[in-house]
Amino acid sequence: MDALKKLAGQTAIYGLSTIVARLLNYFLVPLYTYNFTTGEYGIVTELYAYISFLIIVVTYGMETALFNFSVSENDKDKVYSTALISLLVSTLIFVSALSVFAQPLAQLIRHPNHSNYVIWVILIIGLDAFTSIPFAKLREQNKATRFALIKIVNICVNIALNIFFIGICKNAYNNSQSIFYTIAQSIYNPSIGVGYVFISNLVGSFIMLIMLFPEVIRIKYSFDFSLWKRMMAYAFPLLLAGLAGMTNETMDRILLKYLLPPNIAESQVGIYGACYKISILMTIFIQTFRYAAEPFFFSYAREKNAKKLYADVMNYFIIACAFIFVATMLNLSWIQYFIGKEFRLGIHVVPILLLANLCLGVFFNLSIWYKLTGKTRYGAYLTGMGAIITLVLNFTLIPIMGFMGSAWTTLACYATMMVVSYFIGNKHYPVHYNLKRILGYLTLSLALYFTGHYFIQGNSAITIVLNNLLVVLFVIVVIVLERPGIEKLMNNENPNHQ
Repeated sequence: MDALKKLAGQTAIYGLSTIVARLLNYFLVPLYTYNFTTGEYGIVTELYAYISFLIIVVTYGMETALFNFSVSENDKDKVYSTALISLLVSTLIFVSALSVFAQPLAQLIRHPNHSNYVIWVILIIGLDAFTSIPFAKLREQNKATRFALIKIVNICVNIALNIFFIGICKNAYNNSQSIFYTIAQSIYNPSIGVGYVFISNLVGSFIMLIMLFPEVIRIKYSFDFSLWKRMMAYAFPLLLAGLAGMTNETMDRILLKYLLPPNIAESQVGIYGACYKISILMTIFIQTFRYAAEPFFFSYAREKNAKKLYADVMNYFIIACAFIFVATMLNLSWIQYFIGKEFRLGIHVVPILLLANLCLGVFFNLSIWYKLTGKTRYGAYLTGMGAIITLVLNFTLIPIMGFMGSAWTTLACYATMMVVSYFIGNKHYPVHYNLKRILGYLTLSLALYFTGHYFIQGNSAITIVLNNLLVVLFVIVVIVLERPGIEKLMNNENPNHQ
């Protein structure tokens, strides 16, 4: 059980940084939704969708290639140097080329008066893409504490600037009685508007690069072209998978703008984006787990009991996700106030998106079979299939159902990818997951949610208490069923998976 303890410890450290960062960032949602209109917040949601998509293109799977070749190659420094130089060159080309066409790009995405937004977005992508390799190196070296520190500083700078520009200067600019009125008049530019969100992010990303300088300059630079070609061959299917995966994750917010009537499109994007944020806890857990799990899976691939270990990890992962689903949904009556009143029109998408993200997390767990066997093309096949589902269903459902169509599409996409990956992986790299236990936990979480939703309604203190008793019930069931494994984990023994 040392391996599971190590994974839990690494997840906790990565999770601390990511949870703190995401929770702090989560508190920006009220700042945005109480200070911007749904249409203005729609611009933020849309442009961050582009950022998420393009970051995959600019990193082109090199992070995972670094993990893989750091295990198989004797000279880890050469692997790191080759990956870093590759990202440096490609990022410079990307930033230079797109900056030249900032104005045409702004017109293309229907923001012709804000080419400055486009330039800031391009620079954010460039900085985050290049620093992905130093961050990957920290993960590969298990330097989770330094990783966490840099991430937290980055997000704190970002948040502080958001609060300063939007929470203080924006309001003071419009209020001559404010003590900050004079400062706001000299600093704040109302024509920039939501652009201050991107300025804050850009400054945070630049400071993050400065903090990563030791990982960038304290290496012996060498570029092995033969190694690079093998890394690219390994990474290219992951790039395709990443593009398809990001299509699944972000394309709905982009398509909403172009498939709905222009007079409501940006507003609908804003509402959907704000409600998507309420599923933040599931997203946080999955992301933190991924940070720790990917190098962990590779490092234990050659162990005798690796498959047994992967099965145990999946079981505990499902428990955590099911708990997050139950806890979020049974407390939605008060969680919803984190977003502005006009944004709550879309609150009914939250359970659908939570389940969709749960399916995505399971798919990530299952994806280890094609990464460990070197059959990364299957990642492209599976996410490509998901991308087709995403595009077809979004084009079909958005004109009919609006953002609800996007939510159901997201669930259909990830659920299909999860199921198909399980059956294909069972042929190439069979892992005996405890399906009975996994399905039992998922069924229990859904049953508790429907009980609270249909039989314990309202937002009174009594209702909140009763709903949280259902959450406690879920925890009790888990403790009872997992008690043998928990006791052996505490005693550092290897539990028999039931």
